[in-house]
Amino acid sequence: MVNPIDQRPERRADPTRTAMAVALFAMASLTETRDSDSDGHILRVQHYLQALAKRLSAHPRFTARLTDDYIDDLARSTPLYDMGTIGIPDRILLKPGRLTPREYEIMQTHTTLAYEAIVRAEQILGLHAEQLQLVKELVHSHHEKWDGSGYPRGLSGDAIPVSARLLAVADVYDALISDKVYKSGVSHDKAVGIIFQGRESHFDPDMVDAFMDIEAEFNAIAQTYADSEQDMQKKIDYLANAIAEDAEM
Repeated sequence: MVNPIDQRPERRADPTRTAMAVALFAMASLTETRDSDSDGHILRVQHYLQALAKRLSAHPRFTARLTDDYIDDLARSTPLYDMGTIGIPDRILLKPGRLTPREYEIMQTHTTLAYEAIVRAEQILGLHAEQLQLVKELVHSHHEKWDGSGYPRGLSGDAIPVSARLLAVADVYDALISDKVYKSGVSHDKAVGIIFQGRESHFDPDMVDAFMDIEAEFNAIAQTYADSEQDMQKKIDYLANAIAEDAEM
């Protein structure tokens, strides 16, 4: 398939942005070693996000924000959106069954842990980078919901950053279709139906409409960057080691 970002006019690569993209992906890959996700998950979500943002770039609500440069920066920032899971204990992060209310509260803190770590680093170093604003939006708000029932702040509607609203669609779709150690993913068609059901409750309705227009592209991306048997074995091995270490403590 054609990479959505390759359909735009070619521009000279910025060495600084390229280096940051590599560093961000490397850090995200380390984060994913503790989770049940994979490097393929990061790539899939990046490409879903690019495709959805590109589709919405001509929409009156989004055209001013979703410029080519913004979409590029968003894609580079995406790998770190779940970095806060580093601070969640394995017994909760890797638990195959339903979390208790207290465990769920702890799991929810991955959004604020990541956000506060970035803010603290900015303050200590006395530095501020525009791209970090996108990272902060993604880590802090990707679990917010259009109707205000999400976390950590219960934001609703346009109060949720555009970046996080886009990510919510991409992340939920991939979570639905992806196999985990403890469960199989659902079919593409079922995932599309679930996303549509979340229109105006979980997701920005205009973003769901755009998703429906390009759902076949999401499916193609999922197939292109699908997890391999080796990826699944790594997940199984990590989970087994984590359980063994927890039993020894």
